[in-house]
Amino acid sequence: QVQLVESGGGLVQAGGSLRLSCAASGSASSIPTVAWFRQAPGEERKFVAAVRWSNSRMYYSDSVKGRFTISRDSAKNTVYLQMNSLKPEDTAVYYCAAGSPILSSLESNSAYRHWGQGTQVTVSS
Repeated sequence: QVQLVESGGGLVQAGGSLRLSCAASGSASSIPTVAWFRQAPGEERKFVAAVRWSNSRMYYSDSVKGRFTISRDSAKNTVYLQMNSLKPEDTAVYYCAAGSPILSSLESNSAYRHWGQGTQVTVSS
């Protein structure tokens, strides 16, 4: 069983930065891909970024490419999401997810078996 715990959310002004952390229990071999999703009020949960545990290959949604960076620390079993140049439209609950998606399903909620509880990110204008 894999458990995921997010931290690092908060309130920040537009243009600011935040770093989210996702601490995973269980061995890295059981969670080949870790991703971040976000859900704004009244909207569906959407893919933000993902990293393959084996080779650190990274994937991003177009809306965050160039502003957000996903990374992993194998020793700490932790995945980070560095968010720069934040915009009010980045406001959402951010979720960490782990699973074994194939490339074509990387952005699909249903491809991930394990989810964290979420952390709120609020960007003020």
